[in-house]
Order: sequence, then C-alpha cells, then structure tokens
Amino acid sequence: MESTVSQKLEALLELQNIDNALDAIKTIRGALPEEVSDLEDELAGYQTRITKYENELKDIEVGIENNRTSIKDSEKLIKKYEEQQMNVRNNREYDAITKEVELQKLEIQISEKRIKEGYAQIERKQEEIDATKAQLEERKKDLDAKKKELDQITKESSDEEQKLLSDREKAAKRVEDRLLKGYERIRGNARNGLAVVTVKRGACGGCFNLVPPQRRADIRDHKKLIVCEHCGRILADVDDDIEDENKPTRRVGRR
Repeated sequence: MESTVSQKLEALLELQNIDNALDAIKTIRGALPEEVSDLEDELAGYQTRITKYENELKDIEVGIENNRTSIKDSEKLIKKYEEQQMNVRNNREYDAITKEVELQKLEIQISEKRIKEGYAQIERKQEEIDATKAQLEERKKDLDAKKKELDQITKESSDEEQKLLSDREKAAKRVEDRLLKGYERIRGNARNGLAVVTVKRGACGGCFNLVPPQRRADIRDHKKLIVCEHCGRILADVDDDIEDENKPTRRVGRR
C-alpha cells in the first residue's frame, strides 16, 4: 500500500530529527577527528622525510667508501709506476711514468676532498634527521593527547550514537528510495544539514525566506510535497505561531 503524502513527510521528518541528533554529537566532537587525521598525516610526512634522509646518508657513506677504494687503487698504481721508473730506458719513458704518478696523486687529492665533503654532508644530514625526529616526537605527543581527548568524548556518546544509527537505519527504510536520494542530496548541499524543515513565523526554517500565505496553506494540507523555492528544502509543515493572514488587521490612515 502506497504511503500518503502526510506519512511520507512524517517519515522524512523523523529521519531529519535523527540526523540532527547525530550532527549534534559530531558538533560536540568538534574538529578533533580532523585534527587527529591531520596530525597522523603530518607524522607520516615526518617519517617519510626521515627515511629519505637516512637513504641519502647511506648513499653518502657509499660514496666515501668508493673514494677510499679509489685512493687505495691510486696508491697501488703509484707504487707500480715508481717500480717501473727504476727500469726505464730513456727520459721519454721516465717522463711518461712521472706524469702518471702525478695524475694518480691528483686523483688521491680529489678523493680525499670528496671524503672530507662527504663527512661534512653526513654531519649536516644527521642534524636534519635529529631535528626531524625531535619534531616527530613532539607531534606524537600532540597526537596522543588529541586521540585521548577524542576517545573520551567518543566513549561518552558511543551508546547514544549507536542507538541513533540503528534508529536511522530503520527510519531510512520507511522512506521510499526516490525521496531518500533527494533527501540525501539536499542534506549534502545544505551547510546546516537540514533537508526537511517546517515553516516558522511565515518563513522557511532552512533559509528563512518568506513563504507566501497560499503556499503555507498548501503545506498545511499535506496533499503534495512542497519545496522551498529559494533553497530547495522540503517544507514538511507549518508552525502556527503567527497571526492568521485572513484575520482583519487595523489600518492606520493618513492624517
């Protein structure tokens, strides 16, 4: 049996009231969930930076080791060339070997300079790692404090929230799919989460724009679903807290 418009509006209002209660719980929690999430992302960023620095540190250490090996190789070559100098047959061979010895000595100097620069880089990189780790530890404390605060608030409202979620599931089943999708869409676009409102003091309870008298009469009749022409919210009922527009009013004439 198809629901009447009045029943549809009643089901939508019930769903809206439950969502209002859930929104109130989220308001109590405030920005804590987002702050916790942001801090977790920040910590992950610090950890990624530390890993990057440590990998760079390993690369520098490998570079230093390679330069040490290069020095050893050059020293072996110098020893070999010096031995060859003892058996040269002419000045041309002697000069050629001397040039090779000087070249290897230059290679040793370059490698030693690179090793020195490498150690300076290691020192700077270690300082960056230590500073980042200090920041990481500090933010971990902030995260632990935020999580503790959020857990406490969540614990206090957990039972109520679970009951509301259960009630919401039941209430949503009483709303036909087309209306439910429309409700969710309107609610998603509304800053205050209100998709279904009543007319209060002659105005829409969502955007507070005035609703014409005839339109308010149609809303009271509950014969069709009516939405606010300004904000698109579903107007479920009218609160009779303003003077009846049909009641004669006293006009003050011009003097």
